[in-house]
Amino acid sequence: MLMGMTGAVATAQVAHPDQWPKAKSRGLVDSSTEARITALMKRMSLEEKVGQMIQADIGAITPADLRRYPLGSILAGGSSPPIGSPDRSPAAPWIATSRAFNAVALEQRPGHVAIPLMFGVDAVHGNNNVIGATIFPHNSALGAMRDPALIRRIGEVTARETSAAGIDWAFGPTLAVPQDDRWGRTYEGYSEDPAVVASYAAAMIEGLQGKPGAFGIQRGQVAASPKHFLGDGGTTDGIDQGDTAVDEATLIKVHAVGYPPAIDAGAMTVMASFSSWNDAKMHGNKTLLTDVLKGRMGFDGFIVGDWNGHGQIPGCTNIDCPATFNAGLDMAMAPDSWKGLFDSTLAAARAGTISASRIDDAVRRILRVKMKLGLFDAGRPWEAKSDTIGSPAHRAVAREAVAKSLVLLKNNGVLPIKASANILVAGDAADDIGRQSAGWTLSWQGDGNTNADFPGATSIYAGIAAAAKAGGGTATLSPDGRFSTRPDVAIVVFGETPYAEMRGDVRTLEFEAGDKQALALLKTLKAAGVRTVSVFLSGRPLWVNPELNQSDAFVAAWFPGSEGAGVADVLIGDSDGKPRADFTGKLAYSWPKTAGQFVLNKGMAGYDPLFAFGYGLNYAKGATVPVLSEVAGVDASLANTSLFFARGKVPAPFTLTVDGGAASPKYAPTRKSPLSIWAIQHERAAGNWRPVERLWPEPGLVGRRPDAGAGAGDGADRPQRRGQDDIAAHHHGDAASDRRDDPLRRAGYYGAARA
Repeated sequence: MLMGMTGAVATAQVAHPDQWPKAKSRGLVDSSTEARITALMKRMSLEEKVGQMIQADIGAITPADLRRYPLGSILAGGSSPPIGSPDRSPAAPWIATSRAFNAVALEQRPGHVAIPLMFGVDAVHGNNNVIGATIFPHNSALGAMRDPALIRRIGEVTARETSAAGIDWAFGPTLAVPQDDRWGRTYEGYSEDPAVVASYAAAMIEGLQGKPGAFGIQRGQVAASPKHFLGDGGTTDGIDQGDTAVDEATLIKVHAVGYPPAIDAGAMTVMASFSSWNDAKMHGNKTLLTDVLKGRMGFDGFIVGDWNGHGQIPGCTNIDCPATFNAGLDMAMAPDSWKGLFDSTLAAARAGTISASRIDDAVRRILRVKMKLGLFDAGRPWEAKSDTIGSPAHRAVAREAVAKSLVLLKNNGVLPIKASANILVAGDAADDIGRQSAGWTLSWQGDGNTNADFPGATSIYAGIAAAAKAGGGTATLSPDGRFSTRPDVAIVVFGETPYAEMRGDVRTLEFEAGDKQALALLKTLKAAGVRTVSVFLSGRPLWVNPELNQSDAFVAAWFPGSEGAGVADVLIGDSDGKPRADFTGKLAYSWPKTAGQFVLNKGMAGYDPLFAFGYGLNYAKGATVPVLSEVAGVDASLANTSLFFARGKVPAPFTLTVDGGAASPKYAPTRKSPLSIWAIQHERAAGNWRPVERLWPEPGLVGRRPDAGAGAGDGADRPQRRGQDDIAAHHHGDAASDRRDDPLRRAGYYGAARA
């Protein structure tokens, strides 16, 4: 089966384990640990066992709540701040938060078995939750490196900077194999090619966790969580949380390839996917979670859910879902629904709806991971090593990754640039570390960040300026491209603005459709006779033919993270123009010839890219790029589809109206539109969606579905997020918890949750 092909879809969504690859967890099971677990479980009450199976977000639970609800884990969503601190905080408040919750979990009191909590975060490109951390390029960039050894080092740095902040669990790596680049999570995947993903899986697991048999938070390691099992990168039309409509052979050969090496490397946890396989929700798919993952693949760790993902199973709500545990989920991520889910799960256990053996299996797996991670052992020495966060040695690893991930698409002799040259640095992203770091950076969507939020980091402009100064040249920053002294060359930095899933879903692959500001800047410079190098920031390949035509050189820089000097290392030569470093990056995603080539993957029938998978020039091997067609190749009906939401616009059949005193957009969602999710509260009950009650403290826009109502399990009893806006949250975070001025928020952009 070729990648990108759907193939014959099975009618019954039952996997056949004997057709799947074998694997076996290493370093997790031994007789001594199992005996210790057995002895501990004999002392535990049913309430304590059920509690281990529930995970709450720190914005919806207090340490004191643990005395009544003995939960097994907490997480900090993408914008959930540490207790009593702002949403952009250094390590100390995170350590204090971890200690506050664990102090209650480990209290010695009658009738209570002291069991440490696991504390998880999305550390998807470094410990991106903490001020001053090293931020690595996103995974779509790392795929271009083809360097598993460097991936392992990135994992090691991420683990150290995460454990140094008091956190012991990283939700990653993402092992998706994105097949439709309209998907807003494409940049979380290493490549469209399963082989690239598979080559990185074990390396990242070992980087985060250490080698099997040498695990431990005391070593500056954390638990990994390869995600999202399974098929998240293959949904129809690239719709987030959608349906992966492929046959079992394609699911195995394309989407599952990263999991056997991850399991063999000792992955402690695996996160279930929001997506479905031929309309069967993964959070409730017993044949895949239990028979394949735990059975055929020999996974001995535990399976964790995604943000209220269990509530999407037919017949379930966020606060009541025995089916997910019976299917094989061991720990439900119930960020703000934890209290109701605890009560209903306890009732189901008492009634036998969830068997005692299933409860015991889940708890054993969770305790096994906690013991192997060293959470029962005294001391967390890395919490005293906060100076390792963003250290020069760690930043050097990220800088190396930036340089190795750059892909040279075009070079008409302008690169490398002499360090002695007079360089104009233009573009709205040239001196913006938030833009180059993108989503999942200090907040879920990554917006609202300023350079002041990145102490120790380097913008692309700053890196170029330093290289020019060292070589006797100059670098002048001019975002709009104006100059008084004619430059020898201009470097223009532009690209996508920050986004994460859902908000990053797009309708076509055209860059800046209808509002081509970057193109206008490039045309102005070309008209002035200035040689121009384009540095394009994006999470995925996009149709940029007009911008390519106006550029003398074009570099795909992806989202490079905090170490912008890595760009200068390759673009700027010595004072004589000899390269200091060459381009080594190769495309891990095929580059589209038209804006309508959504599904464009190596090996598929009719494969016709502009730049093929594996393409990448260097200084020794140049190539002439002819003048390219500037016809986008997208017809009006496709451009107007409502499957995807264009940021700042309201596509049909949605309308935005003013209702009474406060503005109130009224949405009439279609079944497939992500907007029908975004416009409403993230709590789901019996098929109903709860309207968003407020978008920010002052009166504002209210998004609701005309027939929406608050049903059972709507989360009405959840505590209000400390100092945060009462708005729909998302995995792993609350988009509105970024309190900085956000026009999209004012426009009613944000709505419900997903992960």
